[in-house]
Amino acid sequence: MGAGDDEGVYKFWLSATADGAQIKKIRTTTEKEASRKANFPGFRKGQVPPYAQPQITGFAVQEAIIKTCEQSLEAYGLESLSGSAGEVTVNEDVKDICKGYKVGTDVPFTATYMGKFDANIHTESATEEAEDDSVVDVEVVAE
Repeated sequence: MGAGDDEGVYKFWLSATADGAQIKKIRTTTEKEASRKANFPGFRKGQVPPYAQPQITGFAVQEAIIKTCEQSLEAYGLESLSGSAGEVTVNEDVKDICKGYKVGTDVPFTATYMGKFDANIHTESATEEAEDDSVVDVEVVAE
């Protein structure tokens, strides 16, 4: 970012829960796509081998976490940053979460990300929408 570009940019800490139904939906979609497009040696076309299942689950959990963070940005009237400045850092290890994960269960997590206040979004209506989302808490950590 250049000088003056970082005005209104803050680091946010988020404690939220990724919806189990959303994870299941992403996992099912990914598994169907893999069975249609991927060719696994030693397996018939359309078969997804057992060794690929943890990778599919990991991808689904990670995507659901990212979507939950995006929803929190919208809910609180924030604008995401482009490129590496908009990167989300999940404090838990996603691989560890996936080891004991049962399909369809919610995943609580904490994350930090950079966001910018969007003057075009009304925070009053965003606060009302936030009550319906799965966002638990968002705080400004530092400028």
